[in-house]
Amino acid sequence: MQTFLGMILGALLLVAGVYIHDTMSTSTVANDQAQTGRTIVNWDVASNDWNAVKARAHEDWSRLSSK
Repeated sequence: MQTFLGMILGALLLVAGVYIHDTMSTSTVANDQAQTGRTIVNWDVASNDWNAVKARAHEDWSRLSSK
């Protein structure tokens, strides 16, 4: 159980770290200049994919619960 909890916590820390890195590397406030840096993750695509996963899960749950 501790291993499973450790893997979940590690994944959450990884995502949080990447998000912070991306926001700091592309922020004009953090760099004090207008710089176009490349991000590690394309957050727009990740958001669209997450919304698609949530919609599909909702559809499947509705289908299963109606039986």
